[in-house]
Amino acid sequence: MGDAEKAGAFARIEALVDALWRPALGIVNLVGDHLLLLGKVFAWTIRRPYRPRVYFEAMEFVGVGSLLIVGLVSLFVGMVFALQSVSAFRQFGAESYVSSTVALALTRELAPVFTSIVVAARAGAGMATELGAMRTTEQIDALSTLAVNPVQYLISPRVVATTIMVPLLAMLFISVGMVGAYLVAVTFQGVDRGIFMENVRWFLDTNDIFQGLAKATVFGLALSLISCYQGFNASGGAKGVGIATTRAVVGSFVTILVLDYFLTDIWLSVFTRARL
Repeated sequence: MGDAEKAGAFARIEALVDALWRPALGIVNLVGDHLLLLGKVFAWTIRRPYRPRVYFEAMEFVGVGSLLIVGLVSLFVGMVFALQSVSAFRQFGAESYVSSTVALALTRELAPVFTSIVVAARAGAGMATELGAMRTTEQIDALSTLAVNPVQYLISPRVVATTIMVPLLAMLFISVGMVGAYLVAVTFQGVDRGIFMENVRWFLDTNDIFQGLAKATVFGLALSLISCYQGFNASGGAKGVGIATTRAVVGSFVTILVLDYFLTDIWLSVFTRARL
């Protein structure tokens, strides 16, 4: 092999390594940027001025504004899950376990995941769009000129509000979802009402509820941080704002599902070890 061929082979290997390395490096840099933003949020949240009005406005936007859509989604999720469960369990004469199955699924997985996805699609997209518009119109730069820290005034209230409100919305999701499951299973499918309620009390415990609320808290923190980061760093006018909003929603969805797996694995490992 001549020198030219060796140089060409080395260049191809270098290009391959670079193609594999750059995406991994980009992900590491992106995670690092989000963690730095989280540190700034924590540092500025505990510093004066506190501006409680801004926090309550953010909580109203995230929580109150999402009540209707979360309630509607949870009702039909509970109904369709109960309908499918009754149809499957009835083949084995075990339809009495529909209530416990729906309750465990809602509290552990469906409520935190669906609630976070709904909030990311509505409030997360709104936060990214609003902050992106403020960035492209130089309103954020104007705040810095007026000696107002943008992270403290714009990002901290949104992150704190979402972290608080998503678990509360998840509790609403569980309650309304169980109402929908009750309507389908008891009213339409003929499952005994007493057995339905008793199995929920027998199989569902506080550990399942805490697991769901802990997931919802982490999901709320993650989706708000991603949405604010994308909007805060938007550029390129209206097109850049649209790209930032898309990245915020897609990134939130993917992060929620990835975190759900790892949090479930950690929770089950810790709980199993504690029981042993």
